[in-house]
Amino acid sequence: MPDEDARLLRELHDQHAQAVWRYVVHLTGDRAMADDVVQETLLRAWRRPAVLDQSQQSARAWLFTVARNIVIDDRRSAHAQHEFGTDTLPERPSAADESDAVLDAWLVSDALSELSTEHRAVIVHAYYGGRSIAEIARELDIPEGTVKSRLHYGLRAMRLALQERGVTER
Repeated sequence: MPDEDARLLRELHDQHAQAVWRYVVHLTGDRAMADDVVQETLLRAWRRPAVLDQSQQSARAWLFTVARNIVIDDRRSAHAQHEFGTDTLPERPSAADESDAVLDAWLVSDALSELSTEHRAVIVHAYYGGRSIAEIARELDIPEGTVKSRLHYGLRAMRLALQERGVTER
């Protein structure tokens, strides 16, 4: 920057920075923001040397207009709208969100309640108890073939009960 421009910029700052700062504080009520706006305004004046050559009144008017536009731009920005970025989308369920599992358990429990006692007992022993066909047969004191048959027909009835509740196969 030539010495003459540096001198003019210093004079511009000395003559107008306080007035622009007070104007921005009046607009925003935020002293820290006013400091930033004044700095940006003077930076823009430095980038436009024609402003430095103007009369004092027109230079001040230009500075006030630029400061006002900076404040307006800031107020319209996403930052001023209280929007913020995040790494995760709020629509995604977190690991702690077990609402889907609770709803699934409720649907399964409701569908199980419609089954016959025999079908329900076999399904509960097999899927919730983790038992084999032979273990279920011993515990319920029925033949293994009967366990397989009840499991087959019980699962069909279960599928139908879930479909009636709007659950579709995945």
